[in-house]
Amino acid sequence: MPQAIKKNAEERMDKAIQSLKRDLATLRAGRANPALLDRVQVEYYGAPTPVTQLANVNTPDSRTLFIQPWDKTSIAAIEKAILKSDLGLTPSNDGSSIRITIPMLTEERRQELVKMTKKFGEEAKVAIRNIRRDANDDIKKLEKTDISEDESRRHQDDIQKATDRFVAEVEKVLAAKEKEILEV
Repeated sequence: MPQAIKKNAEERMDKAIQSLKRDLATLRAGRANPALLDRVQVEYYGAPTPVTQLANVNTPDSRTLFIQPWDKTSIAAIEKAILKSDLGLTPSNDGSSIRITIPMLTEERRQELVKMTKKFGEEAKVAIRNIRRDANDDIKKLEKTDISEDESRRHQDDIQKATDRFVAEVEKVLAAKEKEILEV
């Protein structure tokens, strides 16, 4: 039973890391990436819809995003959603598609993106620590009925080691993203 608790905790911690990586992919680092638009929600027939469900998003070169909507009437809504997003991008509409040229990042914007990166990292660390707390609570409940106090302490130590490992992974992911953002 304690093994299942530890395994479940590690799987949930791994999912927190994957979520962090997805969130960081939406931050722009000076080059075009369709993942930049993952958080952009378009008001489409009264429902917020991701851009990727309304159009093909391509990167013809490293500085350009090309959006080709399946429904030509949604172009204005997509353009409006991109302008309202916190991405700082300006779309240009040619009537049948939208082209976004990714500008060079200013030093001020780079520092802002690093702050956002750190915020995402802190959220991931908090999630990992919450998972640790839940797993330790489950182990302590088992201590009352199924396992000894020494076994409980050993399992809690294992959970702490996993937590430390995943927090270090968060730091590694953040360092790589910060390096990518600050690279000129």
